[in-house]
Amino acid sequence: MAMPNSDVDELAKFGYKQELDRSLGLFSSFAAGFSYISIMTGVFELFFFGFGSGGPAFIWTWPAVFAGQFLVALCFAELAGQYPLAGSVYQWSKQIARPFTAFFGGWILSVGAVVTLAAVAVAYQVVAPQISSAFEIIGGKNDIGQVATPDGAKNALLLAAGLVVFTTIINMVGVKTMARINNFGVAAELVGVSLLIILLGVHIHRGFGVIFDTFGTGKGYPWGYFGAFLVAGLMSAYVMYGFDTAGSLAEETLDPRKNAPPGILRALIAAGVAGLLVILFGEMSVPNIHAAALGTSGLPYLVKATLGGTIGNLFLIDSLIAITVCSLAVHAGGIRMIFTMGRDNRLPYASAIAKVHGKSKTPLIPSIVIGVITILLLVLNVGNQKAFFVLTSVAIIMFYLAYMCVTGPLLIKRLRGKWPTPEHGPYFNMGRWGLTVNVLAVIFQVGVLVNLAWPRPAVYGGSEWYYQWGAFTFVGVLGGVGVVYYLVALRGRPAKVLAEHQAGPAPVSVVDERS
Repeated sequence: MAMPNSDVDELAKFGYKQELDRSLGLFSSFAAGFSYISIMTGVFELFFFGFGSGGPAFIWTWPAVFAGQFLVALCFAELAGQYPLAGSVYQWSKQIARPFTAFFGGWILSVGAVVTLAAVAVAYQVVAPQISSAFEIIGGKNDIGQVATPDGAKNALLLAAGLVVFTTIINMVGVKTMARINNFGVAAELVGVSLLIILLGVHIHRGFGVIFDTFGTGKGYPWGYFGAFLVAGLMSAYVMYGFDTAGSLAEETLDPRKNAPPGILRALIAAGVAGLLVILFGEMSVPNIHAAALGTSGLPYLVKATLGGTIGNLFLIDSLIAITVCSLAVHAGGIRMIFTMGRDNRLPYASAIAKVHGKSKTPLIPSIVIGVITILLLVLNVGNQKAFFVLTSVAIIMFYLAYMCVTGPLLIKRLRGKWPTPEHGPYFNMGRWGLTVNVLAVIFQVGVLVNLAWPRPAVYGGSEWYYQWGAFTFVGVLGGVGVVYYLVALRGRPAKVLAEHQAGPAPVSVVDERS
C-alpha cells in the first residue's frame, strides 16, 4: 500500500493540496459505492413498480441494465486509476472534455444527488411503518407504507427529515465517522441480503418458469409486452447507479489509483448479483404470486408473506439500516461534488463552500446546504406528491446525463487515438477491448435516457403536459439554471484552483484545452 505522503504527492500533481482526511481503505471505498446502490433500499422500495408494470418477467430487466452499467463502470474504473480526485464525474470529465461539459456534468449530478437523497429518505416511510404501526406517527392504518396519501406524505416528511438531519450531522463530523457507520451498515446489508437469499431459497415452491410470466401486462401498449418491459425496466435503472461514489472519495482513500477502480467494479457486481437473486428467489417463493400487494407494497409484503411476520420484520430492520447508510453515501457524494467544483471556482461563493473545517477535515457548508435543500424538497412531497415523484424520476435522468459527460468525451478521445495516454501506467486498463466497451456503454446510456425520458402516463402520471414531459421540463429548468450561470459567470474562464487550495504558490490550470 502506498504511504500517505505519496498519495499527497500524487494529488499535488493536479495542483491541489491535501486537505480532506485521507484514511479510507479498500473496503470503505467499496462500501461507498455499494451503499449508494443499496439493494436493501432500492429493491425493497421499487420492486412493486417493476412487478406491477411487467409481471414476474420484469426480472429480465435487471441483468440487461446490469450489463450496460458494467460497461459504464469499466470506463469509470480506467478514469479512477488515472485521476484519483474528489468529485469523480466532474473531475474525470474535466481532464478529458471541454470546460462546459465538465461543469454541466458536475452541476447536473449535484442537483441529482440532492433529489436522490430526498427520494431515498422517503423510503423510511415505505419500510418503517410496516415493521410497527408506531412509526406511522401521522395517519392511520391506510397510510402505512404509503407516501402518496395526504397523511402518508406528512409522515414521510417527518421520518425522512429526521434521517436527513442525521446524515447532515454525521457528514459534518468527519469522513472517519461516516465511514465507520457506512462500513457497519454495508456489512449488515451484506449479511442480511445473503441470509434473505438463503431463506427465500429454502421456501421455493415454484419453478423457474415463473420468470417468463407477463401476467398480461403488455395489453394496451402499441408494442405489446415490449412496451411494458421498457416501463418495468425503469425499476432496474432507478436502482443501479451511484457506483462512481467509490471514486468520489478518492482524496480520502489510501492508494486510490489502486483501490478506487476495483471498488467501483466490486460495488456494482455485488449489488447486481445480490439483487438478481433476491428478485428471482422472491418470485419463486412467495405463497401467492398473484397477490395484488406485490404490485403495491412490493418486497416488504413478499418477505413477510413468505418468511412470516417476525423474521420478515428483522429483514425490514436491516433494510432501514441500509436506507440510512445509503442516505449517508448519497449525501457524502454530493458534498464532494460541490466541494471540488467550488475548489475550482466553478460555483457561486466558491471559497466558502470549498472551505475545509478544523479537525473534521470536512467541507461543512456543502453538508448543510444539501441537508436544507433536501428537507425543502421533502416539504414539496406533502403539498404535491405528483411533482415530487416526477422530480425523483428526473433525478435518475440527471445521473445518466452526467455519466454521459464522461463516457462520451472518453469515446471521442479513443477514436482520436488519445486514450489511453502514454502516461497511463500500470493502473486499470481495458486494453484492446476499451473501444468496444466504450461504444457499447454510450449506446446503452442513450437507450436508457430515451426510455427514461419518454413521456408516458405509466411513468410520469397525470394529464398535465409538464408532468408528461417532465424529463424535458424539469431537467430543462434545473439544467438551464446551470447553463445560464456558466454562460454569465464562467464562459471563457478555465477552471483554476483557488489560491487557498493550491499545492504550489502559482495558480494552476487543470483543464485540457486541447480536447
